[in-house]
Amino acid sequence: MKKIILSIVILLFINTSFAQKKKAYVIYNAKGKRVSYKKMIRKLAKKDIVLFGELHNNPISHWLQYEVTVDLSKKKPLILGAEMFEADNQIPLNQYLKGEITGKGLDTLARLWPNYKTDYAPLVKFAKKNKIPFVASNIPRRFASKVYKKGFEALEKLTNEQKSWIAPLPITFDANLPRYKEILRMMGKHGSPKLVMAQAIKDATMAHFIYKNYKKDHLFIHYNGAFHSDFYEGTLWYLKRENSTLNYGTISTVSQKNVHKLLKENYKKADFIICVDKNMTTTY
Repeated sequence: MKKIILSIVILLFINTSFAQKKKAYVIYNAKGKRVSYKKMIRKLAKKDIVLFGELHNNPISHWLQYEVTVDLSKKKPLILGAEMFEADNQIPLNQYLKGEITGKGLDTLARLWPNYKTDYAPLVKFAKKNKIPFVASNIPRRFASKVYKKGFEALEKLTNEQKSWIAPLPITFDANLPRYKEILRMMGKHGSPKLVMAQAIKDATMAHFIYKNYKKDHLFIHYNGAFHSDFYEGTLWYLKRENSTLNYGTISTVSQKNVHKLLKENYKKADFIICVDKNMTTTY
């Protein structure tokens, strides 16, 4: 009998050890040191603005965005915002938050991303339930497309109403920022200075609406693709030009075959790096 019990204990230990090694994700700090979720929340609660960089089709990103938002809401009044909503859709988004239109109405009036229902609707519904402002921060896609084709000059021809949906002109632009140079490197012969300008106008516009809607003693959480805030550039670079005294925090999401040791290339991507197993299923 003792031998049977001992065998069961050993099997349970082996199975538990194996399960512990098969983690879906691990959180690291900028130096590649493991950090607990609890510690990350404690640190983020002290910030004024947090940029949560996601991999758009990664379920761990979206699940943790929701969990982080809920937990931070218990510590500080929140304001939410997202790249996934374009600034000219703020009115229908507000109507939905106030209960003036249904989710179907929002889908009709706003340009929602294809993965909205699975990945972003939970955040918007949480904001609605708890009466939290939600900011549509991104430039309308059609205007970013104009920049890609003709540069920043194309924005001068917009109407005053249309200009209210983008960062104020003229747009400050530094083509030598490492992440913008990385875009050109990745695109190869398909890259162009105007392509980087199109990225910059998104970064500048998101920063503009984040800062415009930020309130003292609140925490603004902004959800965006990781590239927009990785290595403390992009949207954060523009935010610091608006106000360098605020306390900013960043989160990035990366995908690796082995989550138990952060690759050197992912060091310093953000204050907190969520390292997700590369075999993780995607949302689209």
